[in-house]
Amino acid sequence: MSGVWAAISSIPYDPPPTFAPVPAWLRRAPPDIVTEAVFYAGAALAALHPIARDEHPLGSLWRQRLALTCAATLARRGGRTEDEAMLRDHWYLRRDKDDPGPGGRILAAWRKLGERASSSDVEGWIFGLATTLGHPLGSLPSEIVELASRHTMREHAVPVLAAAEIIAASRRVLPNEEALPLWLADAVLAHQLRWPAPMPLIAAHLTRGALRKAPQHLEGETAFMSALCAAYTNAAVAAIDLYSDLARRATRLLTVVPKLRGKDAGVMVGILMVEDAQPAGAGKTASDRSTRRLFERLVSLGAVRELTGRPTFRLYGL
Repeated sequence: MSGVWAAISSIPYDPPPTFAPVPAWLRRAPPDIVTEAVFYAGAALAALHPIARDEHPLGSLWRQRLALTCAATLARRGGRTEDEAMLRDHWYLRRDKDDPGPGGRILAAWRKLGERASSSDVEGWIFGLATTLGHPLGSLPSEIVELASRHTMREHAVPVLAAAEIIAASRRVLPNEEALPLWLADAVLAHQLRWPAPMPLIAAHLTRGALRKAPQHLEGETAFMSALCAAYTNAAVAAIDLYSDLARRATRLLTVVPKLRGKDAGVMVGILMVEDAQPAGAGKTASDRSTRRLFERLVSLGAVRELTGRPTFRLYGL
């Protein structure tokens, strides 16, 4: 958390920008016909694009919430019991050097995805992914690394097709790997769209059954492409809705700042704007008791929520 305290002074207290709502027709079930499914996905990603490109600090929190949803989905598919609340607990109530556990390591991988700035250092971010997910350095097949590199160095006419190809190739070479292809798909898509950081999207919306069909995409089969486009359509709509909700909450939080009197009030508001959750512990200059009073005040003003429902070991966030 020391890095957050050090960086918080650079965060502006400007309200997050607002964007156009999702077109109503994108909320209908995407069609099965692949050409129409591609159109839907393109339209949904186009609606998401200006938000993903925006560099307001709220984007960090937004990506963390998306990462949490993706991690909880993958944990559940892997037979684990952690839901979003449990993963959040493991992440924020541990000491900095503690192992967050298997579910927490999945969350770490998707948080890392949302933090990575787009660059041409493909091997750097793939190796970072490999170690986060438990793969030794240099263990990933070279053809996967090379394919990801090609997709980040040139623009594809259909960005979702680049994501489909990296998933299909990864599943063909590593048929038992689920997390890695989905992580790479979002990373490659972000490079294609020149987003400043990837969006954790697809893991929470592409079914395991659809993922099993991915290798057939390399043989010209379109069933997986239709499923992937439908998943990206739904993921983009959900991400836009989440941003709209967080932007409304962040604006409310900023309106109550003049009413706060705690020593660390301004710093804590800054943290709440960029972090998924925050425990009510001692601040930079304030005691843990003072910080708890600050959070209780924020809750009473309707600016912050207590996220656990517990009387102790509470976590607060937008």
